[in-house]
Amino acid sequence: MPRQSIATNHEKETAVLIGVLIRNELEARLKEYLEELQFLAETAGAVTKKIFIQKLDHPDSKTFVGSGKLTEIATYIKEHSVDLAVFDDELSGSQIRNIEKALECRVLDRTNLILDIFAKRARTAQAKTQVELAQYQYLLPRLTRMWTHLEKQRGGIGMRGPGESEIETDRRIIRDKLAKLKEKLREIEKQSFTQRRQRGEMIRVALVGYTNVGKSTLMNLLSKSDVFAENKLFATLDTTVRKIVYDRIPFLLSDTVGFIRKLPHDLVESFKSTLDEVREADILVHVVDISHPQFEDQIHVVNQMLVDLKIRHDEPAAADKPTLIVFNKMDCLAAAPTPKEGGEEEFDLLEKKEITLEELQKTWIAKAKGPCVFISATKKINVEELRQKLIGMVKEIYFKRYPNYLVG
Repeated sequence: MPRQSIATNHEKETAVLIGVLIRNELEARLKEYLEELQFLAETAGAVTKKIFIQKLDHPDSKTFVGSGKLTEIATYIKEHSVDLAVFDDELSGSQIRNIEKALECRVLDRTNLILDIFAKRARTAQAKTQVELAQYQYLLPRLTRMWTHLEKQRGGIGMRGPGESEIETDRRIIRDKLAKLKEKLREIEKQSFTQRRQRGEMIRVALVGYTNVGKSTLMNLLSKSDVFAENKLFATLDTTVRKIVYDRIPFLLSDTVGFIRKLPHDLVESFKSTLDEVREADILVHVVDISHPQFEDQIHVVNQMLVDLKIRHDEPAAADKPTLIVFNKMDCLAAAPTPKEGGEEEFDLLEKKEITLEELQKTWIAKAKGPCVFISATKKINVEELRQKLIGMVKEIYFKRYPNYLVG
């Protein structure tokens, strides 16, 4: 099993975060990414001490940041005894080695950090196998970083051959491990497929959304179940399915892993089987944290991921399924009215006063394409409207599938 990157003891580690602002990239967007990276670090158990940003035409091929910035970071790390440096973008094996040598501390990239969180959060055999598979896939091209005993070897007679032989042996070990994990995952997927098939033709509803938008809280509210939920990224990795009956109409509700920007490709591939619940769902409930400043970007990230989940060309993409958008956390939102021509008021989302449900209905968000509803899952605000809209969508499919079903 690949080693975890952040210690699991009670004493929190300290970290610095590093991002590079590439030409034509918006600084506000990079700061948003770094705020998210800070939340990821916090979720993993690290305390962020400082954030470094450098403007470059393109990342340095050897150290990602320039030599001057690297020296500045190294000085800060030494003066403040920082444990690790976390980069917002994926680093190559050689970049990690060069940076670690310069900073004299552990170096992680965003991908490694996310994998570390997933490793800690995995509970079921399927999730653990998926994460381990992604970890080894991440590790394989970076083997030279892991085997520090090779650093003592130098070029010369009798040295090069054994070194190459040893690293090839290491690669072979990991490839064998990958093959076994893939086989194990295939067996687990067969069991999951059998379980889904045994559910018959029940209507399936899947909760989707960006990580930490309140899907698990909403799942608990709608199904009265006890799904783990907390204010951290990736609180839930394992798909949870509950049977719900509204107005004598039964359907299945599933909660799935949250999406995030720059989600590692290997992790997406590994978790595609977990997301079968999304692909096979009849209805999607897209949960959005409306209090988040970049909620529109988060909607785009989720929608793009849903499109990417298309597994056969003759099937509609997940994004094409009937979708109810649930704007959650309205209790954390504030707004200010802006007068419009004709005496009508349109509301902008500004932090000036508490916003009411009636005011939210006047925003441009409420006029967006497709059905939507504003709620607060934690405060249980407007949950009844959500239930009515959801059961309405379920009934529409149910009566098409079972036209002879009579309501007494």
